[in-house]
Amino acid sequence: MTSTALNRRSRQLVENQEVKNQPAKNQPVKKMSLRSRFKRDWRMLLLMLPGLLFLLLFFYVPILGNVIAFQDYQPFLGIGNSDWVGWQNFIDLFDNPDFWTALRNTLVLAIWQLVLFFPLPLGLAIIVDSLMNSKIRRWFQSVVYLPHFLSWVLVIALFQQMLGGAGLVNNLLRQWGLDVIPFMTNPDTFPLLSTIQLIWKDAGWAMIIFLAALAQIDTSLYEAAAADGAGRWRRLWHVTLPGLRSVIVLLLILRIGDILSVGFEQFLLQRDAVGPGAAEVLDTFTYFSGVIGGGWSSGAAAGLAKGVVGAILIYVANKVAHRFGESGIFQAGPSESKPNSRKAKAKVR
Repeated sequence: MTSTALNRRSRQLVENQEVKNQPAKNQPVKKMSLRSRFKRDWRMLLLMLPGLLFLLLFFYVPILGNVIAFQDYQPFLGIGNSDWVGWQNFIDLFDNPDFWTALRNTLVLAIWQLVLFFPLPLGLAIIVDSLMNSKIRRWFQSVVYLPHFLSWVLVIALFQQMLGGAGLVNNLLRQWGLDVIPFMTNPDTFPLLSTIQLIWKDAGWAMIIFLAALAQIDTSLYEAAAADGAGRWRRLWHVTLPGLRSVIVLLLILRIGDILSVGFEQFLLQRDAVGPGAAEVLDTFTYFSGVIGGGWSSGAAAGLAKGVVGAILIYVANKVAHRFGESGIFQAGPSESKPNSRKAKAKVR
Protein backbone atom coordinates (compact mmCIF):
# COMPACT_ATOMS: atom_id res chain seq x y z
CA MET A 1 0.00 0.00 0.00
CA THR A 2 1.39 3.41 -0.99
CA SER A 3 1.91 6.27 1.45
CA THR A 4 -0.92 8.21 -0.18
CA ALA A 5 -3.30 5.34 0.37
CA LEU A 6 -2.13 5.01 3.98
CA ASN A 7 -2.72 8.70 4.61
CA ARG A 8 -6.17 8.48 3.01
CA ARG A 9 -7.04 5.44 5.14
CA SER A 10 -5.81 7.13 8.35
CA ARG A 11 -7.86 10.24 7.59
CA GLN A 12 -10.94 8.10 7.09
CA LEU A 13 -10.37 6.38 10.44
CA VAL A 14 -9.97 9.71 12.21
CA GLU A 15 -13.11 11.13 10.59
CA ASN A 16 -15.12 8.03 11.51
CA GLN A 17 -13.90 8.26 15.10
CA GLU A 18 -14.86 11.94 15.26
CA VAL A 19 -18.34 11.16 13.94
CA LYS A 20 -18.79 8.48 16.62
CA ASN A 21 -17.71 10.87 19.36
CA GLN A 22 -20.10 13.62 18.25
CA PRO A 23 -23.33 13.85 20.29
CA ALA A 24 -26.69 13.48 18.62
CA LYS A 25 -28.10 16.66 17.11
CA ASN A 26 -31.35 16.64 19.05
CA GLN A 27 -29.77 15.52 22.30
CA PRO A 28 -29.76 18.41 24.82
CA VAL A 29 -26.42 19.29 26.37
CA LYS A 30 -26.62 19.32 30.13
CA LYS A 31 -24.90 22.34 31.65
CA MET A 32 -23.20 21.79 34.98
CA SER A 33 -23.79 24.28 37.74
CA LEU A 34 -20.96 26.16 39.40
CA ARG A 35 -21.41 24.13 42.56
CA SER A 36 -21.19 20.85 40.64
CA ARG A 37 -18.05 21.93 38.83
CA PHE A 38 -16.46 23.05 42.09
CA LYS A 39 -17.36 19.72 43.70
CA ARG A 40 -15.81 17.89 40.76
CA ASP A 41 -12.61 19.96 40.47
CA TRP A 42 -11.93 21.03 44.07
CA ARG A 43 -8.71 19.01 44.24
CA MET A 44 -7.28 20.74 41.17
CA LEU A 45 -8.37 24.13 42.49
CA LEU A 46 -6.65 23.36 45.78
CA LEU A 47 -3.41 22.67 43.92
CA MET A 48 -3.75 26.02 42.14
CA LEU A 49 -4.36 27.94 45.36
CA PRO A 50 -0.68 28.59 46.35
CA GLY A 51 0.14 29.94 42.89
CA LEU A 52 -2.97 32.12 42.85
CA LEU A 53 -2.15 33.53 46.28
CA PHE A 54 1.40 34.28 45.16
CA LEU A 55 0.15 36.15 42.08
CA LEU A 56 -2.45 38.01 44.12
CA LEU A 57 -0.10 39.15 46.88
CA PHE A 58 3.00 40.00 44.86
CA PHE A 59 1.60 41.06 41.47
CA TYR A 60 -1.98 42.30 41.72
CA VAL A 61 -2.11 43.90 45.17
CA PRO A 62 0.98 46.10 44.48
CA ILE A 63 -0.86 47.51 41.44
CA LEU A 64 -2.99 49.49 43.90
CA GLY A 65 0.14 51.36 44.96
CA ASN A 66 0.28 53.06 41.56
CA VAL A 67 -2.03 55.73 42.97
CA ILE A 68 1.12 57.49 44.22
CA ALA A 69 1.74 58.45 40.58
CA PHE A 70 -1.05 61.01 41.10
CA GLN A 71 0.26 62.21 44.48
CA ASP A 72 3.15 64.12 45.96
CA TYR A 73 3.96 60.97 47.88
CA GLN A 74 5.85 61.27 51.15
CA PRO A 75 6.86 57.93 52.74
CA PHE A 76 6.43 59.24 56.30
CA LEU A 77 2.91 60.49 55.55
CA GLY A 78 1.74 57.43 53.65
CA ILE A 79 -0.68 57.17 50.74
CA GLY A 80 -3.67 58.36 52.75
CA ASN A 81 -2.09 61.65 53.91
CA SER A 82 -0.03 62.61 50.84
CA ASP A 83 -1.28 65.47 48.67
CA TRP A 84 -2.98 64.73 45.35
CA VAL A 85 -1.40 66.50 42.36
CA GLY A 86 -3.34 64.99 39.47
CA TRP A 87 -1.34 64.66 36.24
CA GLN A 88 1.55 66.87 37.36
CA ASN A 89 3.95 63.95 37.81
CA PHE A 90 3.33 62.83 34.23
CA ILE A 91 3.83 66.38 32.94
CA ASP A 92 7.14 66.62 34.82
CA LEU A 93 8.10 63.18 33.51
CA PHE A 94 7.55 64.11 29.87
CA ASP A 95 9.45 67.38 30.38
CA ASN A 96 12.47 65.48 31.69
CA PRO A 97 15.10 64.99 28.92
CA ASP A 98 16.54 61.98 30.77
CA PHE A 99 13.22 60.19 30.30
CA TRP A 100 13.37 60.61 26.53
CA THR A 101 16.98 59.39 26.52
CA ALA A 102 15.92 56.27 28.42
CA LEU A 103 12.95 55.76 26.08
CA ARG A 104 15.15 56.10 23.00
CA ASN A 105 17.69 53.60 24.34
CA THR A 106 14.91 51.20 25.30
CA LEU A 107 13.39 51.25 21.81
CA VAL A 108 16.78 50.84 20.12
CA LEU A 109 17.66 47.87 22.33
CA ALA A 110 14.17 46.37 21.85
CA ILE A 111 14.57 46.49 18.06
CA TRP A 112 17.98 44.82 18.30
CA GLN A 113 16.54 42.09 20.51
CA LEU A 114 13.51 41.60 18.28
CA VAL A 115 15.60 41.29 15.11
CA LEU A 116 18.48 39.18 16.46
CA PHE A 117 17.29 37.42 19.61
CA PHE A 118 13.74 36.44 18.66
CA PRO A 119 14.43 34.24 15.57
CA LEU A 120 17.61 32.59 16.90
CA PRO A 121 15.90 30.20 19.39
CA LEU A 122 13.66 29.02 16.55
CA GLY A 123 16.72 28.15 14.46
CA LEU A 124 18.35 26.40 17.42
CA ALA A 125 15.20 24.37 18.05
CA ILE A 126 15.06 23.25 14.41
CA ILE A 127 18.75 22.26 14.53
CA VAL A 128 18.33 20.29 17.78
CA ASP A 129 15.17 18.60 16.50
CA SER A 130 16.92 17.52 13.30
CA LEU A 131 19.81 15.81 15.12
CA MET A 132 19.44 12.05 14.73
CA ASN A 133 21.75 11.02 17.57
CA SER A 134 19.84 11.38 20.85
CA LYS A 135 23.03 11.73 22.93
CA ILE A 136 24.32 14.60 20.79
CA ARG A 137 20.87 16.19 20.90
CA ARG A 138 20.71 16.08 24.70
CA TRP A 139 24.30 17.35 25.01
CA PHE A 140 23.70 20.27 22.64
CA GLN A 141 20.41 21.14 24.35
CA SER A 142 22.04 21.12 27.79
CA VAL A 143 24.98 23.29 26.69
CA VAL A 144 22.70 25.91 25.15
CA TYR A 145 20.21 25.80 28.03
CA LEU A 146 22.68 25.96 30.94
CA PRO A 147 23.56 29.72 30.77
CA HIS A 148 19.94 30.62 31.58
CA PHE A 149 20.55 29.63 35.20
CA LEU A 150 23.50 32.01 35.58
CA SER A 151 22.88 35.40 37.17
CA TRP A 152 23.54 38.57 35.21
CA VAL A 153 26.37 39.42 37.62
CA LEU A 154 28.20 36.27 36.59
CA VAL A 155 27.39 36.74 32.89
CA ILE A 156 28.78 40.29 32.85
CA ALA A 157 31.86 39.10 34.77
CA LEU A 158 32.47 36.37 32.17
CA PHE A 159 32.17 38.85 29.31
CA GLN A 160 34.50 41.21 31.17
CA GLN A 161 37.10 38.45 31.46
CA MET A 162 36.80 37.76 27.73
CA LEU A 163 36.26 41.21 26.19
CA GLY A 164 37.31 43.70 28.88
CA GLY A 165 40.35 45.96 28.74
CA ALA A 166 42.42 43.32 30.54
CA GLY A 167 40.47 40.43 29.07
CA LEU A 168 41.60 37.50 26.97
CA VAL A 169 40.87 39.04 23.56
CA ASN A 170 42.60 42.36 24.25
CA ASN A 171 45.63 40.59 25.76
CA LEU A 172 45.98 38.65 22.51
CA LEU A 173 45.70 41.89 20.55
CA ARG A 174 48.49 43.42 22.67
CA GLN A 175 50.74 40.42 22.06
CA TRP A 176 50.16 40.74 18.32
CA GLY A 177 50.96 44.47 18.43
CA LEU A 178 47.41 45.60 17.64
CA ASP A 179 45.33 48.32 19.27
CA VAL A 180 43.04 47.44 22.16
CA ILE A 181 39.32 47.42 21.30
CA PRO A 182 36.98 48.79 24.03
CA PHE A 183 34.30 46.13 23.65
CA MET A 184 32.76 46.66 27.10
CA THR A 185 32.90 50.47 27.22
CA ASN A 186 32.01 51.58 23.69
CA PRO A 187 28.57 53.29 23.68
CA ASP A 188 28.22 52.90 19.90
CA THR A 189 28.46 49.10 19.94
CA PHE A 190 26.68 48.59 23.27
CA PRO A 191 23.29 47.60 21.70
CA LEU A 192 25.01 44.79 19.79
CA LEU A 193 27.02 43.74 22.86
CA SER A 194 23.95 43.61 25.12
CA THR A 195 22.02 41.62 22.51
CA ILE A 196 24.86 39.09 22.23
CA GLN A 197 24.86 38.76 26.03
CA LEU A 198 21.10 38.15 26.00
CA ILE A 199 21.40 35.57 23.22
CA TRP A 200 24.13 33.68 25.06
CA LYS A 201 22.17 33.66 28.31
CA ASP A 202 18.53 33.11 27.32
CA ALA A 203 18.40 31.65 23.81
CA GLY A 204 18.32 28.13 25.26
CA TRP A 205 15.34 28.97 27.47
CA ALA A 206 13.30 30.21 24.50
CA MET A 207 14.44 27.21 22.47
CA ILE A 208 12.62 24.84 24.84
CA ILE A 209 9.26 26.38 23.88
CA PHE A 210 9.88 25.82 20.17
CA LEU A 211 11.09 22.27 20.82
CA ALA A 212 7.83 21.49 22.62
CA ALA A 213 5.89 22.89 19.66
CA LEU A 214 7.97 20.88 17.17
CA ALA A 215 7.12 17.70 19.07
CA GLN A 216 3.41 18.35 18.38
CA ILE A 217 3.80 18.37 14.58
CA ASP A 218 2.50 15.15 13.03
CA THR A 219 5.40 13.18 11.54
CA SER A 220 3.12 11.85 8.80
CA LEU A 221 3.13 15.35 7.30
CA TYR A 222 6.89 15.11 6.79
CA GLU A 223 6.51 11.63 5.31
CA ALA A 224 3.82 12.82 2.92
CA ALA A 225 5.92 15.81 1.87
CA ALA A 226 8.96 13.59 1.31
CA ALA A 227 6.84 11.20 -0.75
CA ASP A 228 5.80 14.14 -2.93
CA GLY A 229 9.47 14.95 -3.59
CA ALA A 230 9.87 17.84 -1.15
CA GLY A 231 13.42 18.43 -0.01
CA ARG A 232 14.61 19.51 3.42
CA TRP A 233 14.11 23.23 2.79
CA ARG A 234 10.63 22.76 1.29
CA ARG A 235 9.59 20.60 4.25
CA LEU A 236 10.90 23.31 6.57
CA TRP A 237 8.98 26.03 4.73
CA HIS A 238 5.72 24.16 4.10
CA VAL A 239 5.48 21.85 7.16
CA THR A 240 7.67 23.02 10.05
CA LEU A 241 7.07 26.77 9.97
CA PRO A 242 3.27 26.48 9.45
CA GLY A 243 3.18 24.05 12.37
CA LEU A 244 4.99 26.59 14.56
CA ARG A 245 3.01 29.59 13.37
CA SER A 246 0.67 29.77 16.37
CA VAL A 247 3.57 29.59 18.84
CA ILE A 248 5.56 32.19 16.90
CA VAL A 249 2.58 34.56 16.86
CA LEU A 250 1.97 34.03 20.59
CA LEU A 251 5.59 34.75 21.54
CA LEU A 252 5.71 37.72 19.17
CA ILE A 253 2.61 39.23 20.79
CA LEU A 254 4.12 38.82 24.26
CA ARG A 255 7.42 40.32 23.09
CA ILE A 256 5.70 43.33 21.51
CA GLY A 257 3.75 43.92 24.72
CA ASP A 258 7.00 43.75 26.69
CA ILE A 259 8.95 45.92 24.26
CA LEU A 260 9.54 48.65 26.86
CA SER A 261 11.07 46.13 29.30
CA VAL A 262 14.41 45.17 27.79
CA GLY A 263 15.98 44.30 31.13
CA PHE A 264 17.18 45.80 34.40
CA GLU A 265 20.14 44.02 36.01
CA GLN A 266 22.01 43.69 32.72
CA PHE A 267 21.96 47.44 32.08
CA LEU A 268 22.32 48.49 35.72
CA LEU A 269 25.60 46.57 35.96
CA GLN A 270 27.02 48.18 32.79
CA ARG A 271 25.56 51.68 33.14
CA ASP A 272 28.65 53.23 34.71
CA ALA A 273 31.08 51.62 32.25
CA VAL A 274 29.17 52.57 29.10
CA GLY A 275 27.47 55.72 30.35
CA PRO A 276 23.80 56.64 30.88
CA GLY A 277 23.62 57.99 27.33
CA ALA A 278 23.76 54.43 25.96
CA ALA A 279 22.80 52.12 28.86
CA GLU A 280 20.01 54.09 30.56
CA VAL A 281 16.70 52.29 29.92
CA LEU A 282 13.25 52.87 31.37
CA ASP A 283 13.73 50.36 34.18
CA THR A 284 17.01 51.90 35.34
CA PHE A 285 15.55 55.40 34.94
CA THR A 286 12.63 54.43 37.19
CA TYR A 287 15.04 52.93 39.72
CA PHE A 288 17.35 55.94 39.93
CA SER A 289 14.61 58.58 39.85
CA GLY A 290 12.31 56.73 42.25
CA VAL A 291 14.33 54.61 44.67
CA ILE A 292 17.74 56.30 44.61
CA GLY A 293 16.59 59.87 44.01
CA GLY A 294 13.61 59.70 46.36
CA GLY A 295 11.12 60.71 43.65
CA TRP A 296 8.68 57.93 44.42
CA SER A 297 5.81 59.57 42.56
CA SER A 298 7.96 60.24 39.49
CA GLY A 299 9.16 56.64 39.41
CA ALA A 300 5.60 55.36 39.81
CA ALA A 301 4.45 57.61 36.97
CA ALA A 302 7.17 56.21 34.68
CA GLY A 303 6.29 52.64 35.60
CA LEU A 304 2.56 53.22 35.16
CA ALA A 305 3.06 54.85 31.76
CA LYS A 306 5.20 51.91 30.65
CA GLY A 307 2.59 49.42 31.83
CA VAL A 308 -0.27 51.20 30.05
CA VAL A 309 1.69 51.37 26.78
CA GLY A 310 2.57 47.67 27.09
CA ALA A 311 -1.09 46.72 27.62
CA ILE A 312 -2.13 48.75 24.57
CA LEU A 313 0.57 47.11 22.44
CA ILE A 314 -0.54 43.63 23.52
CA TYR A 315 -4.17 44.45 22.67
CA VAL A 316 -3.25 45.84 19.23
CA ALA A 317 -0.93 42.92 18.42
CA ASN A 318 -3.59 40.44 19.53
CA LYS A 319 -6.16 42.21 17.34
CA VAL A 320 -3.84 41.99 14.33
CA ALA A 321 -3.29 38.28 15.02
CA HIS A 322 -7.05 37.72 14.96
CA ARG A 323 -7.27 39.50 11.62
CA PHE A 324 -4.83 36.96 10.18
CA GLY A 325 -6.75 34.00 11.60
CA GLU A 326 -4.62 33.32 14.68
CA SER A 327 -6.06 32.82 18.16
CA GLY A 328 -3.65 35.19 19.95
CA ILE A 329 -3.37 35.20 23.73
CA PHE A 330 -7.04 35.79 24.56
CA GLN A 331 -10.33 35.00 22.87
CA ALA A 332 -11.63 37.06 20.01
CA GLY A 333 -14.72 39.17 20.42
CA PRO A 334 -18.03 38.45 18.66
CA SER A 335 -17.15 40.70 15.73
CA GLU A 336 -13.83 38.91 15.21
CA SER A 337 -15.22 35.41 15.52
CA LYS A 338 -17.87 35.85 12.82
CA PRO A 339 -15.52 35.35 9.83
CA ASN A 340 -14.25 32.10 11.30
CA SER A 341 -17.77 30.87 11.94
CA ARG A 342 -18.76 31.70 8.36
CA LYS A 343 -15.78 29.73 7.05
CA ALA A 344 -16.76 26.81 9.25
CA LYS A 345 -20.35 26.90 7.96
CA ALA A 346 -19.09 27.05 4.39
CA LYS A 347 -16.93 23.97 4.97
CA VAL A 348 -19.86 22.07 6.45
CA ARG A 349 -22.03 22.92 3.46
